[in-house]
Amino acid sequence: MTTAGLRKSAITGGIATALILAGAAITAAQAKTVKVELTAKEVTVPVDNEGHTMAAWTYNGHVPGPLIRATEGDTIEFTLKNDAANKKSHSIDMHSASADVLTEFASIKPGETKTFSYVPEHAGVFFYHCGSDPMIQHIARGMIGAVIIDPKDPNAMPKADREYVLIEHQIFENPEDVDSMMANKWKRDAFNAVPFQYDPVHDEHATQTLEAKPGERVRIYMVNAGPNEFSGFHPIAGIWDRIYPSGNPKNVMVGMQNYTLAPGDAATFDLISPKEGAYALVNHSMRAALSGAIAIIMFSEKADPTMGHGDKILVR
Repeated sequence: MTTAGLRKSAITGGIATALILAGAAITAAQAKTVKVELTAKEVTVPVDNEGHTMAAWTYNGHVPGPLIRATEGDTIEFTLKNDAANKKSHSIDMHSASADVLTEFASIKPGETKTFSYVPEHAGVFFYHCGSDPMIQHIARGMIGAVIIDPKDPNAMPKADREYVLIEHQIFENPEDVDSMMANKWKRDAFNAVPFQYDPVHDEHATQTLEAKPGERVRIYMVNAGPNEFSGFHPIAGIWDRIYPSGNPKNVMVGMQNYTLAPGDAATFDLISPKEGAYALVNHSMRAALSGAIAIIMFSEKADPTMGHGDKILVR
């Protein structure tokens, strides 16, 4: 059969597109412009499950910053604003972009705005963070986040039933003490900014866990924000069904017990439980795990159907 014979006409959202069955290549009609606006804000944020706070530097007032999501081939139109009330210059280092570090990634002063556009060249999960000097302090104080670039081929990976984003980073006792950051004298480790946020086993003040049903494919997008430590990501009581380094569907590993992420790296992890029960997702460095880098995922037939969907992908 000819290539033309493999083509079908389809209507998606009222737009005529051409789907190539052997590859589902994206067309100009399918590609879209995704507008993303982040505002650098210097605020106080929770630092534990008891409500204590610390002075942080953030995107949009949260640590981590908002989840950014687009599809391979889209145009991301990115705008960064530095709130006029801030005292420091801030910037963006977008790992999903090919850009000019001296222009697009350059710092802007309080009250300034910058905009640039790019087309993601690869599917995957990527780190974004502030690159202003000293970069280690901007990362440690909370200017971190994740970008998911979905593959243009919807069949490139098995369909996930639920998705969660975990961003690991170290927390330093004094956010002004850059020397301690350089000496790696961190106090706590955390997924999504709060130690033991999803672990009521080790912290009685924790109020939530991740949830799924037995047999569901749970996709974990894991970003190691550092700023200093490697992360050996392991599901205690389970095994990774699939791992995709950098989240790229072309990089597939099967049946893995652990996978190491360097600072600034990311990967996609698929987990399936055959029965009800709990798994503990950990950095298998015991110092990191017992300092806060543990997330419990509960597999139950009564799992909350909203968890792992919509705004419950990055659970705050």
